[in-house]
Amino acid sequence: MKIVVDFEKCTGLGLCEAAAPDHFEIDDDGGLLVLADDVTPDQVDAVRAAVAGCPTLALRLAED
Repeated sequence: MKIVVDFEKCTGLGLCEAAAPDHFEIDDDGGLLVLADDVTPDQVDAVRAAVAGCPTLALRLAED
């Protein structure tokens, strides 16, 4: 699975970072950084929580 971000929708609220800090970080300017876009089976639950919690629907998971 891979993380897909629509950066035009992302507002940098940081809920994804709180749910999956190994994958997401909000930089000093409020922009989203994807630290790792590949999702391993042991990380899926945290990343799914980040995707589900995104208030702007900027995140999704795509099958490889």
